[in-house]
Amino acid sequence: MTLTIHTQLVGMPREITDDQGTWSSAIFREPLAGPVELTMERLAGDGSANTEVHGTTDKAVCCHPLSHYALWNEEYGLVGTDRTLGPGSVGENWTIDGGTEEDVAIGDVFAVGTARLQVSAPRGPCWKQERRLGLPEFVRRTLETLRTGYYLRVLLPGVVEVGNELRLEERPHPELTVHLANASAYGALEPERCRSLARRLAKLSELDPNWAKLLAKWLG
Repeated sequence: MTLTIHTQLVGMPREITDDQGTWSSAIFREPLAGPVELTMERLAGDGSANTEVHGTTDKAVCCHPLSHYALWNEEYGLVGTDRTLGPGSVGENWTIDGGTEEDVAIGDVFAVGTARLQVSAPRGPCWKQERRLGLPEFVRRTLETLRTGYYLRVLLPGVVEVGNELRLEERPHPELTVHLANASAYGALEPERCRSLARRLAKLSELDPNWAKLLAKWLG
């Protein structure tokens, strides 16, 4: 498995006005070509309008697999149009070439540039993605297809840039992929298997605490 930073993007919260009104988001991130400092909470120059879902120690870097964009474009008939989706369209920090939710597991530790990061949770799809893209039922389809992307926490700050490979150093729970974490949370498996997986995941110290709370609430 080879994962590479295909595109690196940052942005600060700003107000956007559309036909539904005015809203605030940092989802309109812009690509950066050169080296960027990565702190324990975020990439330099990046921000969040809601730190409960992005820009915390457990959700410092948001990743979206590059291969998903071809699938989204095909599904929504966007191939060859001026609305074709590509890196940054769903507001991620890193567009990852080579690693989907089925390839990475909760707790995986990667060396990237001079930093070290750990897979902490699936990304929870957000209404802001659908509002930005103007695609009907995008959040619902994200949940149905489990193409959510995922979050990384920073274990060691450093400098990262486009083209850096994510070199796997540790894999404590190879069977608990981000895909299965999504499947357990969104009922994509037989009910008892969903509950069994959710029970295991909720106990993981590597899982983002907010996700663990959601799973525990669901189990309760």
